[in-house]
Parts: sequence; C-alpha cells; structure tokens
Amino acid sequence: MAITAKQVKELRDMTGAGMMDCKKALTASDGDFDKAIEFLREKGLATAEKKAGRIAAEGLVKVLVSQDGTQAVAVEVNAETDFVAKNEKFQAYVGQVAEQAMDTTAADVDAFLAETWKFDESKTVKEALAGQIAVIGENMNIRRFEQVKEDAGLVASYTHMGGKIGVLVDVVTDVVNDETKEMAKNVCMQVAALKPKYTTRAEVDQDYLAKEEEILRAAAKNEKPDANDKIINGMVKGRLNKELKEICLVDQVYVKAEDGKQTVGKYVEQVAKANGAKVEIKGFVRMETGEGIEKKQVDFAAEVAAQMAQ
Repeated sequence: MAITAKQVKELRDMTGAGMMDCKKALTASDGDFDKAIEFLREKGLATAEKKAGRIAAEGLVKVLVSQDGTQAVAVEVNAETDFVAKNEKFQAYVGQVAEQAMDTTAADVDAFLAETWKFDESKTVKEALAGQIAVIGENMNIRRFEQVKEDAGLVASYTHMGGKIGVLVDVVTDVVNDETKEMAKNVCMQVAALKPKYTTRAEVDQDYLAKEEEILRAAAKNEKPDANDKIINGMVKGRLNKELKEICLVDQVYVKAEDGKQTVGKYVEQVAKANGAKVEIKGFVRMETGEGIEKKQVDFAAEVAAQMAQ
C-alpha cells in the first residue's frame, strides 16, 4: 500500500525517529502503526548495538531534589560528543532518567536498566535508552546514579557548568531556614570546587592512613637521615595533617573565608550558632561528567593527511 506523507509525519511525531526510517517502518508493516513502532524499536536496539563500542565520555550530570528538600538524586548519562550533551532532546531525556532514578529501588545500574520505563510502560529503561541512541545517533550510556534521603534535615544541590559537575550535600539539622539552606548551598559549591574525598577524618580508611604514614616516614628519613624519632614523628604528623585538610571536606579551608583560614567545619559551626541550630554535614555526592573514562584522543591533522594519501 502507498504510504502518505501524513502517516510518516504522524509516526515521526510519535517516535522521534527520522523521516526515512519512519517511511521504511510503515512500508514494512503495511501501514500498521503498532507494528511500525515495534519495527523502529527493534531497529533502535540494533542501531544501539552497532554504536555500543564507541567511547561515550561526554554527557551530563543531572541532580533533582524533592519539593520538601528531604530526598534527592544525582545521575550521569554519557554521550560521545559535547555537541549532543548540549542538545535539548538529550537534556530532556537525562531529566527523565533522573526522575526515574529518584524513585527507583534498584541497587545498581543493571537492575535500573531492567526496570519498566515510567514514561512508556511498554519499554524497559534499557529499551528506552536504545530508542534514544537510534534517534540521537550517538552511543549513550546511563553510567551511574546515587540517591540521598535525609528526614532529619535537608539535601542541598548545586550544578556547575550546565551539568559538567553535580553535587548533593546531606545536612542534618533541627533548623531549616534561609540561612541554613544558603550554608548548605555554599558547602555544595565547596565540594564542586575542591573535590574532597571524605566528609570527615572518621571516614578515612585506616589502611590508607597507615600506608600514607609509611610513605611520609620514609620520605622524612631520606630528607633528614640524622634526625631522631621525635623530629621524624613531628614531620610525619604535620604532613599527614596537611594532606587530610585537603581531602576531608570539613577540614578544608572554606573557599569564601574572608581570612583565608576558616575551615568548612568552622563555617558550619558559625551558621549553626547564629541560628541556634544543631548542624552536621553528614555526607556528599560529587559527580563529574566523564571522570575516570579514558577519552579517545583524535589527531585531526593526521586523520586528514591519511585521507588525502588514499
């Protein structure tokens, strides 16, 4: 049967697939829209398989916080290029992934991908992702998600550079007002800027500390081979303390400190005292797009030269 332009447009509006793909799907299904959509879904999965080998190291981090401020989620969805990361369709899709992740009970990404997609219950999250890959034309990957829930305080969020970095900070407090909210936001910005590894020293792995102490002790002895144990111990303690101040959030120098000395912990105490509140920074989540992924380095000059040689 002849496929009309109106049918093609209607299928395109329903699926977001390309015009020619929609025409092929309708032709293959003799104009049956349900079968055509199934055809496109299958094609989307096949297209996704072909693109799966490409490195997806760009993308977005999206953070969502519930209206009452007690629950939040951060997700990272990757694509191959920064161009796609700035695409409105991609950004809208990442927003949907975050909404799905806000309420998920999945323990990991594999379980998350197997869930029913809340925006189209005929699909799983994985199938919806495959459909996006077919429409957008790049490999994409839901890399990770992390939920934070705090019934005894609030969860604050911060997004930097349009989604390159996303931060959540879990604050336990008995006073939630504009001042404590602003403090929590400032701590989020601290996390984004200074990349702490831990919230407090109590979280630092003891094996890590023992190894660091061993390394620092050896370095100190090499520097001062004639020094006694008291001097060496002092050097090790001072250097380890300096390192912990860099990697533990509450011990870091607060980036907005007027005197350049006030720590994050002291800043939090100051806000708590001014508001007659009890405040504790319980934890944080920091996600940076593509961190830890080895990006493909392209030498465009060599690529053009190779093509010309052919």
